[in-house]
Amino acid sequence: MVRVSAIQMAMSEDKKFNISKAISLVKQSAKNCAQIILLPELFETLYFCKDMDKKYLSLASPLKNNSLIKQFSDLAKELKVVILVSYFEKSKEDYFNSLVVINADGFVMDNYRKTHIPDGHGYEEKFYFKDGDTGFKVYETAFGKIGVGICWDQWFCETARALTLKGAEIIFYPTAIGSEPEIKLDSKEHWQRVQMGHAATNTVPVVVANRIGKEVAKSSELTFYGSSFITDYTGKIITEASRDKEEIIYADFDLEKNAKQRKYWGLLRDRRPSCYGDLVSPLLR
Repeated sequence: MVRVSAIQMAMSEDKKFNISKAISLVKQSAKNCAQIILLPELFETLYFCKDMDKKYLSLASPLKNNSLIKQFSDLAKELKVVILVSYFEKSKEDYFNSLVVINADGFVMDNYRKTHIPDGHGYEEKFYFKDGDTGFKVYETAFGKIGVGICWDQWFCETARALTLKGAEIIFYPTAIGSEPEIKLDSKEHWQRVQMGHAATNTVPVVVANRIGKEVAKSSELTFYGSSFITDYTGKIITEASRDKEEIIYADFDLEKNAKQRKYWGLLRDRRPSCYGDLVSPLLR
């Protein structure tokens, strides 16, 4: 049995305050027996992608000797927990939306770079981030094999299927999503349903951590709608946070039981990859 948690929090302009809050919430998660702990996407700062402004590139840091990751590495070792840390990565002249999984001994596991980069009013990520080049990652942690994606990755069925095929027993998505200033749409239900479908079609639980709060920029403002959630292997939401409060949500999973269900349903067994060429072709219509 493994206990997971997803942390939902608001960010401020004060990086030190954001990190301190995140550390406090991780400690609270561990106190409540969480073993794998998920923080939201880019929790170190406000969501700077609301605007296109090169000044925000200064927020990025290399993976090597990264002070944010070092703090959470020390924390993971102290608490004997696994922590997923999203960060803004600078690699030579390139920039990526990245994540590391830190194992329960404090070891920083492979770097993952966000595969799918969105581009829209209020979510101007293509201005900042290159397409990820690491491929999808599954991590053999102290408490199970976990797969990861970052925000926009969670909308793509290919992400979840690839992670499941690589052996993921639980899939985690740090997220920053809220209002849509261009089309005035509340996407919360759509956002949840697409991931519930990923869980169901792969018979793998999904864990999602979002941010909350209104963030105002020059060209737009976003209200992040929280609603962080965790599904079981059938896609059913078993716990969900509010739209506007800082919260930690938890769930317990019997990974052996889930594996038996995955084998029983045969959704991986009965695949026919030779028939799926259209899935890697350009748009057909």
